[in-house]
Amino acid sequence: MGATHHNNRLFITVPRRRPGVPATLNVIDLSKVSPGDRSPSLKAYPTYPINELQPQYAPDLRRLVSVYRTTVDVCERLWFVDTGMLEYPDNRRQLQRPQIWIIDLERDQLVQRYTIPEAIVREGVGMASITVDVELTDCEGAFAYIPDLVANAIHVYSLRDNDMWSFNHSSFAYDRNRATFNVAGQRFAWDDGVFSIAIGQNDTVAGSKLVYYHPMVSTTEFGTFANVLQNKRIAQSGYYDGLFETLGERGPNTQSTMHHYDPRTGVLFYAEVNRNSIGCWNTNQIFDAGNHAVVHLDNRELIYPTDLTSDSDGTLWVLTNNLPVWIYSRLNESEYNFRLWRQDPAVAIRGTQCDNAV
Repeated sequence: MGATHHNNRLFITVPRRRPGVPATLNVIDLSKVSPGDRSPSLKAYPTYPINELQPQYAPDLRRLVSVYRTTVDVCERLWFVDTGMLEYPDNRRQLQRPQIWIIDLERDQLVQRYTIPEAIVREGVGMASITVDVELTDCEGAFAYIPDLVANAIHVYSLRDNDMWSFNHSSFAYDRNRATFNVAGQRFAWDDGVFSIAIGQNDTVAGSKLVYYHPMVSTTEFGTFANVLQNKRIAQSGYYDGLFETLGERGPNTQSTMHHYDPRTGVLFYAEVNRNSIGCWNTNQIFDAGNHAVVHLDNRELIYPTDLTSDSDGTLWVLTNNLPVWIYSRLNESEYNFRLWRQDPAVAIRGTQCDNAV
């Protein structure tokens, strides 16, 4: 599941991993939520027919099959990947080609839909997140970075060129020594590769933005530059010597799904699934485990932070969903199993190693 906030609306995704999901992309209009309503209803977005599966699972590229996470860019457009895959345990199938969707949120209208060719990826299931790199002065010059946790690849889409290319590197693969998880009493081993990409500050020496990334099954952070990812020729050459580098170790049990860079504080925030916490690192400090901190940890209610995003006001939003319990056991339907959290980044880091005032 994923959650993105924009202009008093929450966009919530529900991937189709079991039958009975009426809509994979949903919205909550917070202006219409009654005070005290802790569990508002989801409404299919942009419409229910676009979310409805065809009879006999017939392919239809005008409809959504399964979406994991979304993001909103500075040009007020909602971006996401429809994997095109049903992940039902007894009926796993690729219904149609995966696609990148871009929706204008001012008009709630589709502005672009790009079908990802088979030469890029055979199945869409590994594309669980998307990060958009764009300047307000050049909305058509946007690039989307899409980590692929199955293919161990980073796919790059150019909006202006309507083209896509891929990078493959050893740092995109999972760490076999960090594959064991223990979450909410569930012990399991996963092999998810590169999972999250965060766009950092501009490096004046390199003349480009820093780009942070990591596999989920890893406690190591890696880095590259935007001008590397945006260069199709480099991708096709396969020669990446020195272009993808290890930054360092974050510390024990810091396996992370999503992470996000906050430009106001200069802090990188992590959704740490193996210890039910939100972690941080101040990019003004040396990258090592001692300079990482926990801004929030809760073994009862912050179980499995699956998404971490930021809105146009800079507020951090975190979604937790008890995923390991749902997969390996059974959810307690008398309790809240899905929670949405928010906090100002400067407040979140106050008094921690990540605080600029410390």
